[in-house]
Amino acid sequence: MNMKPATAKISSVALKHNIQTIKQKAPNAKIIAVVKANAYGHGVVFVSEAVEKMVDCFGVARLEEALSLRSNGITKPILLLEGFFCTQDLPILAVNNIQTVVHNIEQLEALQSSDLPNPIKVWLKIDTGMHRLGVDLSQVDEFYQALKNTPNVDPNIGFVSHFSRADEIHSDYTALQLNRFLQATADKKGERSIAASGGILFWEDSHLDWIRPGIIMYGIAPINVPAREYDLTPVMTLTSSLISVKAHKKGEPVGYGGVWVSDKDTKIGVVAIGYGDGYPRDIPTGTPVYLNGRRVPIVGKVSMDMLTVDLGQDSQDKVGDEVILWGKELPIEEIAELSGVISYELITKLTPRVLTEYVD
Repeated sequence: MNMKPATAKISSVALKHNIQTIKQKAPNAKIIAVVKANAYGHGVVFVSEAVEKMVDCFGVARLEEALSLRSNGITKPILLLEGFFCTQDLPILAVNNIQTVVHNIEQLEALQSSDLPNPIKVWLKIDTGMHRLGVDLSQVDEFYQALKNTPNVDPNIGFVSHFSRADEIHSDYTALQLNRFLQATADKKGERSIAASGGILFWEDSHLDWIRPGIIMYGIAPINVPAREYDLTPVMTLTSSLISVKAHKKGEPVGYGGVWVSDKDTKIGVVAIGYGDGYPRDIPTGTPVYLNGRRVPIVGKVSMDMLTVDLGQDSQDKVGDEVILWGKELPIEEIAELSGVISYELITKLTPRVLTEYVD
């Protein structure tokens, strides 16, 4: 007997295909590949090594993520998308070719007062309407001039902003944000970036000098439409194994609380994955898994280590058979739609217990 528990199979071929698709969509833009949160749960070292030759920069959220890339031999520039958190981090950025966003006065003052071995490349973050991070439109000139006059700052200052509604294709808010960004930077030298995944797919005018693909790099759409519609291939296939197949009588419940009762004689399969692996506990009954060429429904509550599926009375499935929770055969966007948990959260919530297998 040789069964695999919960395993995320990660494909470098799919990853490279998605980068090529992204390049076709924005042929004139340079690429900041976003690999924060362990490359959206896909393994930051594997992903970065696989795409380093195809991209121009990497984007991360924390200094520790950047240093992990450097210690694993990644030499391309790395951008801290939220900026640095401590003044003491600045010398580390300077010597490791790590670029930073500046979005507040405290960061600016830290750059002005530090003693650094060489200047740091800075991207000025502008709040165009997300109202999360960024300097106010009225402060852009003031910040830009201050950065220009700071010896610790590389003279080639970039500009960055972020859309809040790029996935709403019929909203005019994205065009408003883009216009604000273009106006705020019109009279200034410096490369510009505002398009993340939604901007890349749906707002061609926003591609500008640099794009920041995140979720689409991993073959997942930023909306609940299967990514294949955009010529993207899922990089992750989440699998596990059937560890039990049992006959089950009509009228009998399955699982905690007896919330599901079979309306016919059937067979129940048990799959070795649960909320302890990061699969959502509150997934609705009927959510499919893919097994032996067909979809079968989850029934009963998801447990910590297991979930149960209704295989049907005539099924030939046996212990050890592979079960796919999401992947090319079963789009994660569909699971997101059914579960009410966005695909971003589904992939980043997988726990360290899930084995990672790098294929091709």
